[in-house]
Amino acid sequence: MLENYSKLLERISRHSGINKEELDRRVEAKRAKLSGLISKEGAAQIVASELGISFDNELLKINELLPGMKKVNAIGKVINLSPVRSFVRKGQEGKVVNLTLADETANIKVVLWDMNHIALVETGDLKLGDVIEISNGTMRDNEIHLGSFSNIKRSAEEINAVVTQKSVHEKKILESVASESVKLRAFIVSVLGPRFFETCPECRKKVQKESDGFICAEHGKVIADKRALVNLVLDDGTETIRAVLFSDSFPKLGLTDLEDIDKTAVQKEELLGKEMFFSGEIRVNKFFNNNELNIETIEPVDVDKLLSELEKK
Repeated sequence: MLENYSKLLERISRHSGINKEELDRRVEAKRAKLSGLISKEGAAQIVASELGISFDNELLKINELLPGMKKVNAIGKVINLSPVRSFVRKGQEGKVVNLTLADETANIKVVLWDMNHIALVETGDLKLGDVIEISNGTMRDNEIHLGSFSNIKRSAEEINAVVTQKSVHEKKILESVASESVKLRAFIVSVLGPRFFETCPECRKKVQKESDGFICAEHGKVIADKRALVNLVLDDGTETIRAVLFSDSFPKLGLTDLEDIDKTAVQKEELLGKEMFFSGEIRVNKFFNNNELNIETIEPVDVDKLLSELEKK
C-alpha cells in the first residue's frame, strides 16, 4: 500500500503545488489527531479535500482506486464474469452481477445493480474479454459498485497485458477492510476447533444430511467429502482479528491427525505465540458482525529477509 500512498501524494502534489514531504507531514499530523485510527491513504484523502482537491470524474488506473472514492472512472478488461443472480430484499425482486475488471496495474471486483447494466450481460452485449469504460461508480471498501447513475460502455482502447492474479496488500489488521485481499504479519494468540463438516465433491459447498445420505442444493444426492476448519485469533499489535483456516491448509501449520484429540491439543498449544504471514480475503462474519480473514496462504517470517529489506529503506 506504500506504493499507492506515494502515487496518491504525487497526484495531490501535482494539483496543489505542495511538495510531497510537506503533504506527508500533514498526513501524519491528521493521523495523529485521529489517534492513528485511519490509514495513510484515508488521511491523504482528507488532506486533499481540505485543499479543495477532488478526484471525482478523473480517469484512474485500477491500482489508484481507494476505499471511499466517489464518481470513479476507469477502463479495463473483463477477466471474470459471474452469472446473473436473482434475490429478494424487503419483498422486492432484484438482480446482481459481479465481474472482475483488470488493467496493467491491478484488478478489482465490480458489482452491477442497475437492471439496464445487467441486461447487457443477459443479452451478451457485455461479455468476458470485453474492454469497457465505467463512469460515476462508487468505491465500497475495495469494490466498485455501479448504480442507476453510473454508466458502462465498450471502449475502443486496446488492453492486452493485464494483471490477472489477485492483488494482495500487506497491511495492519487495524487498516484492513472488507472485500480486501491482504497479507498480515501477526501472532497466533488463540486456536479454536477443529470443527468437522461435509461438502459436495463437485462445488465444495456444505451439504445437508438426509436419512439416506447427503444432498447438495446444486448437485443433488452426493457422496460427501469430510472437511474441517479451525478458527485462529491473530494479533499484530494494532488489533486482533478472527481467521478461518480450512483443512486443505492445515499442514502449513503442522496440524495433523485432527481426530486424535490429545495429539491435536498438543499441536494447537505449540502454535500459540507463533508469528507468521497470513494472506487471504477479509470478509464480514454476519453472525458476529465483524471482519474475519479467510486464510488462503501461510508463510513463515524470514527474519534475515526482513532485516535486508529494512536496510534498503
